[in-house]
Amino acid sequence: MNDAKSHDALNAGQTAPVVEEYEREPVPQKARLGFRSFVGMYAGEHCAGTELMIGPLFVAAGVSAFDLIVGLLIGNLLAVASWTFMTAPIATRARLTLYYQLEKICGRNLVTLYNLANGVMFCFLAGAMITVSATAAGVWFNFPMPGLSDLYPNSAGWVISIYVIGILISVIAAYGYESVSRFANIAAPWMVLVFLAFGFVALPQLGVKSIGEFWTVANQNIWKGGDPLPGQIKFTFWHVMFWSWFCNMAMHIGMSDLSVLRYAKKSWYGISSGAGMFVGHYFAWIAASLLFALQLHRDPSNTDVLPGPMAYDACGVAGLICVIIAGWTTANPTIYRAGLAFQAIMPKVSRFKVTIATGLLATTAGMFPAIAMKLLDFVALYGLVLMPMGAVIFVDFWLIDRFGLHKNYAELSGVSFNWAAGLTWFLTLAVCMGLVLYGGIQLYFVSLPGWFVAAILYVALSTVYQKPIVQKA
Repeated sequence: MNDAKSHDALNAGQTAPVVEEYEREPVPQKARLGFRSFVGMYAGEHCAGTELMIGPLFVAAGVSAFDLIVGLLIGNLLAVASWTFMTAPIATRARLTLYYQLEKICGRNLVTLYNLANGVMFCFLAGAMITVSATAAGVWFNFPMPGLSDLYPNSAGWVISIYVIGILISVIAAYGYESVSRFANIAAPWMVLVFLAFGFVALPQLGVKSIGEFWTVANQNIWKGGDPLPGQIKFTFWHVMFWSWFCNMAMHIGMSDLSVLRYAKKSWYGISSGAGMFVGHYFAWIAASLLFALQLHRDPSNTDVLPGPMAYDACGVAGLICVIIAGWTTANPTIYRAGLAFQAIMPKVSRFKVTIATGLLATTAGMFPAIAMKLLDFVALYGLVLMPMGAVIFVDFWLIDRFGLHKNYAELSGVSFNWAAGLTWFLTLAVCMGLVLYGGIQLYFVSLPGWFVAAILYVALSTVYQKPIVQKA
């Protein structure tokens, strides 16, 4: 996450907004914010257009009612615990942005590589959000839209709608985050209500007439626990729990939200992430999954995961507007963040031009439905790619000096590329992908052991890499 996003989102509604970004210094006492600021930020950030894809994909994966409801409950609690006990304590002690903290540990050149990876991942994520909005356009203009197993665009109307929506979003993002943030803050409360409406409208049509009937109907008509749809992986309790825990791994265990929580007055403010996990994730995913379950209940042969038609069937035009706004308001800041990451690599190019180019890249990605239709896999991969650097920050902050080694080695030694950190990143990813490709372990399960691999590697490699300066000291 970037500093401008943190600044604008956290200070929306503040009577005396923070003027300074504090990009290369700790956030001072006067700029620290109260608990309510973080509740609003997390609730808005995690009620996104992608929730309309994620919920249905759980149903497509053949999940059972118990596995979904309990798995999401525990997984989201673990995510909140990760923000509270891993990210927030470092954020409120160092009070530095993610990027500056990484620069002190890893060196500028390695942080540049990290920014590139982060920016590319943001582009693909924004592309999935543009895809969500385009499914609403498909209802209005009645052009063919891709199915669950499609990899490529299947109509000219689809391509045109993707590019029209993507270009509009890119231009707004290029003009800066202030207008984006203002629009999102107005739309977010309304979107939450529409998400809840999806659930309330779908439940009676699925056969739930009273609270006492819910569990029976849930097992029979909604989350049946049968075989997954063609091309999908069967999800169990463990899949749901680990996925819901690690879908935001880049932000908590990966430490991206150091940039946000550095403004918190207390480290326990990390529990404010629960507003996002249980409003934007738990309830929104369940509500969105009800839409897909209703579609299958009406026509078992209709397996297309298209938020636009599903929302229209449930809530009419209001549903379509919600789909467009949900995709729009979340693609905008995502493209903005990606643009900032790329601009850090090309500081002489204007942010406007970089953001426009970034938006075009995201739009091109959104044209291919495979990204959105495989969103569960992509989000798991996204967290995995950035996770090792989170382990590096955690170990460097809390543990490295206990081994007789130096914190913030790049700053201390003047190196621009800390090879201990760089090799930790590369080798951890190699080990994790080896477990997936040759060890038979699914992608959703490798991040947890991968974090411990990264922690051990960083200590071991730092012992060798720092040896000359340690001996000199």
